[in-house]
Parts: sequence; C-alpha cells; structure tokens
Amino acid sequence: MMFIFSSTIETPIGQMRACANHEGVCLLEFIERKDLSKQVENLKKNLKSEIITGTNEYLEKLKKQLAEYFSGKRENFNLPFVMTGTVFQQKVWKTLLEIPFGKTMTYKELTNQIGDPKAIRAVAGANGANKMAIIIPCHRVIGSDGNLTGYAGGIWQKQWLLEHESEQISLDFENQRLL
Repeated sequence: MMFIFSSTIETPIGQMRACANHEGVCLLEFIERKDLSKQVENLKKNLKSEIITGTNEYLEKLKKQLAEYFSGKRENFNLPFVMTGTVFQQKVWKTLLEIPFGKTMTYKELTNQIGDPKAIRAVAGANGANKMAIIIPCHRVIGSDGNLTGYAGGIWQKQWLLEHESEQISLDFENQRLL
C-alpha cells in the first residue's frame, strides 16, 4: 500500500493542509475550504493510497518554499507535484501556471488561451477544482469586470494573495530604480 503524508502548514492567511506522496505534492488547500474532505477522499481513491499524518521530503520543501513566498523571497514554486484530474482540468491548471507572478487574467482570457472561448463555465469549474492553492495560481483569475470572484479559501484570501504579489512587484521595481 502506498502512503500520502499529510500535515498542516501555518500561513499568514490561515492554516493549510498539505499532502505529498513519493512523487511530489498532491494537495495544498486552506483548512476552511468547504469541500476539503471530499478532495481528500478523491485523492485517496485516485492515487490508491492511504493518508497518514506525517511528512516527507516534498512536504518539507513545500513548507520552506511557502515561507519564502509569504516573506517575499519567492515568486514561483520549484517542486514536483501530482495532479489528479481530467485532461481538460489539467490543461486549465497548466495554463494557470503561465500567469506571471503579480499579474491577473480574466476567465475569458483564460478560455481564449486554452483555445476554447465558449468554455467559461468549464474553465471556472476546473479553476475551482484546483487542489494546489497558491502553487497553481488560480487566485490570479478574476472576473471580466475586474471583480474578485470565487476562491475556495475565501475572497479575502484571494485579495490578500493578489495584494501581496502586487506589493512584491512594486518593491522589485523600486529596488531596480535605486540601483
């Protein structure tokens, strides 16, 4: 039997549950996400594994990289992750990884980028099914009118993440001008 290790990570915007197996990180979600238990059950089923409390090398790397992200020292995550989802969902998630740090994209722009401009609802569903909060930056997707729309962790967390990234971009720009 294969195992998925699970631990809780404290962040400035709430506790997160992280899971990883022998291949990489397979879940990072806010504890208060409504369907977290369903996601965990699906993860167990899809990876044919049991979940146990503990850690492994990938969870340790994730904790370190999250701390760097929240302290403004990291923009991208460099660790293996295991994505369980449909081919369409994985296509959306890979496209989310292309949204630059500190930038946003509308759902409409996202559907155009994946080549299916009429699939806004499907793209929104795939965005919501993302099991890798922050790592796969679904928080960078906003409504066409500029409003912050759905975020499983909570709109206030989405706003915090976007402001955090925007501040880092501003600081980088100011530091470059001072050189």
